[in-house]
Amino acid sequence: MAPSSNANDVKTQERINKIIKRDRKTEHIFRLVLHTMEQIIAAITIAALLGALGLEVYHMFTTGSEYFSDVSHMLHNLLTIVVGLEFVRMLIDTTPANILEVLTVAITRHVILSHDDPWSNVACIACIAGLFAIRRFLVRRSELKEELVEQE
Repeated sequence: MAPSSNANDVKTQERINKIIKRDRKTEHIFRLVLHTMEQIIAAITIAALLGALGLEVYHMFTTGSEYFSDVSHMLHNLLTIVVGLEFVRMLIDTTPANILEVLTVAITRHVILSHDDPWSNVACIACIAGLFAIRRFLVRRSELKEELVEQE
């Protein structure tokens, strides 16, 4: 009876190993598809940002001094492009450092452009301080440059 039990255990282990191997292949395919989709989204975003930058430069030269008279509109457009570029960088290289930089730039853009409520500015500044604290105390230096999604 013991030999057949060993044979069953070996067969069971072989089935488990096949399932694990199949799951790893499936996971690898999903990661590859997701990574490819991220690259495509990054390329589309870069194209849109280049178009937006081209329009800004065009408006800068065609409207002349009128363009620079509305500084808040100019800052809004240019800082939106900067946030978009940071987002693309985060899509291409997903590290904790890049994620924290995108959040910092986005919140800073909000502080610069919004003049609605002083408490909103205080909350944004507290968020930025919190992001710096996270970077300093919660994320190890070795992890800052490490890719979050490992590729095989």
